[in-house]
Amino acid sequence: MTIRYTNAAARLPAQDLERARAFYSEKLGLEPVDERPGGVLYRVGGCEFALFLSTGRASGEHTQMGFEVEDIEAIVAELRARGVVFEDVDAPGPRTRDGIADIEGNYPSKGASGERAVWLRDSEGNLLGIGQLIA
Repeated sequence: MTIRYTNAAARLPAQDLERARAFYSEKLGLEPVDERPGGVLYRVGGCEFALFLSTGRASGEHTQMGFEVEDIEAIVAELRARGVVFEDVDAPGPRTRDGIADIEGNYPSKGASGERAVWLRDSEGNLLGIGQLIA
């Protein structure tokens, strides 16, 4: 038997769902497509992700979800104007300059030569990435 999946989606923990919903709305400009007790669902492009009420905390040690954009510098400027703080990365490999890292050939660049990327934490400590593919 071949297993066929019809979709995949990220699930991010939130200790305070209202605080998280406000962050995603006010800082990232995203509005939920569905809300239920204990969860909020978002759609971006053809993908979904949800925030769910949890007593656990995100480790924040790795990127838990990423967004793709067409103009990372414009997005970074807009998000900074909204009060978003970006993570500085100074590790073997990527290093941020003014918040943006140039990454050669790193997955998930999907056939591109790499990407430009930034990282930020949401109100719940989830580490999110934003990337622009480099052709």
